[in-house]
Amino acid sequence: MTEFTQKSMAFLGVKAVALPVIDVARAENFYGKVLGLPAAKHPGEPYGYLLGETILLLKQDWYAEPSSEPSPRITLQVDDARSLVKTLKERGVTISDDVEPTKTGFVGSFLDSEGNKLWFCSYN
Repeated sequence: MTEFTQKSMAFLGVKAVALPVIDVARAENFYGKVLGLPAAKHPGEPYGYLLGETILLLKQDWYAEPSSEPSPRITLQVDDARSLVKTLKERGVTISDDVEPTKTGFVGSFLDSEGNKLWFCSYN
């Protein structure tokens, strides 16, 4: 087994979980009023709900349909998404979505050994 010591990858935690929704207003009522979760906001603009420090994103017209089977999108918070993607490539990891800028930082994704897509993001 090869040991990677030259570069560390700072995975900080789960930043966001995305769930597909059909009716955004109904979902916002459920998560905001029924469950009582506080709104996650970026410069005053709501874009999801907080579960501790993890953001629950509601995705309408998404690639996945709501299902009783597990179907969330997991986003890992990292120190530096642009640096991480270079390290992942060096280690032979498949990058499925190149790092792109967003309103709050940078986001990209990679495939794990089983083909599961894992997203990652950073503020810088």
